[in-house]
Amino acid sequence: MGDKSAIEWTNATWNPIAGCSVISPGCANCYAMKMASRLVGMGVETYAGLTKDSNAGPVWTGAVRLVKDALLKPLRWKRPRRIFVNSMSDLFHEAVPDEWIDRIFAVMALAPQHTFQVLTKRADRMRAYLEDCRRQNGRQHLIRAAITDLAGSRNAPGVTEAWLRISGAEENWSPLRNVWLGVSAEDQTRANERIPDLLATPAAVRWVSAEPLLGPIDFMRINRPAPLGSMSALLCEEDQRAWLNWIVVGGESGPGARPMHPDWARSIRDQCATAGVPFFFKQWGNYLPAGQCMADGRPWSPVGGPSLHAVKALTGRLLDGVEHNQYPGASK
Repeated sequence: MGDKSAIEWTNATWNPIAGCSVISPGCANCYAMKMASRLVGMGVETYAGLTKDSNAGPVWTGAVRLVKDALLKPLRWKRPRRIFVNSMSDLFHEAVPDEWIDRIFAVMALAPQHTFQVLTKRADRMRAYLEDCRRQNGRQHLIRAAITDLAGSRNAPGVTEAWLRISGAEENWSPLRNVWLGVSAEDQTRANERIPDLLATPAAVRWVSAEPLLGPIDFMRINRPAPLGSMSALLCEEDQRAWLNWIVVGGESGPGARPMHPDWARSIRDQCATAGVPFFFKQWGNYLPAGQCMADGRPWSPVGGPSLHAVKALTGRLLDGVEHNQYPGASK
């Protein structure tokens, strides 16, 4: 965790909040709660009391903590980075006070050189928070106060510019351009629940992480919420506000990993190609399609041993022989 990351689609992780809770099937083998328990064993007090032992291993307790020592880290990173926000938590977790979120948005406003990648499973709360930011009598002035507080002075370098990035009249307000807001969706049920709220959330870039992908997802079956109309989430119609700007797909890795059928990944790849949405294939995880791994014809084949890195290294990132590395705006 820090200014370098092994996660394929980002450059760094930033964890100003610690702690979470299990909310859906995709959480069952969450690497973060296992990592939190391991860090406590190494003497890292930040995560003390945030997990508990169970028959299935460490699980989140539902408690969350603001990590003050980590809050200003992006301001010290001068070289532009893509930064995954809260890889060890969920920014919009129900136990996280709005005031903490204000401070995190204040830091993101003060660091325009970076791109911040936010993922949540609480899409309804993210939508409500950003809609409140749009209102002039809502959270705009609270984020502005947090900017001044974090910078230490109203006249500190970059403060006025940061204010302007989060200010504006309700009718022409726009979200921070360097913040990508996304949801995790592991199957059709979770996609149907979360993506409509994402589409209605004011955002410069909207994205979906379908990882761990535990079932097929047909994005054409997901309707835009009112008042955006009834067109599908991926159809490239005139209403560009409702487009999804990026989709990431990945299989599960680590102990107890569940297999991802290759046709699920292929389908999303093809949907993205049809709609012109950038597609990123992150990993196969612990399993590969038959023919790529085992010669006995089984539909999925476990590979490697107990080491997470060994398994990922063996299975790789090729989908039908191609590595997909597209990002919003351009392929990189």
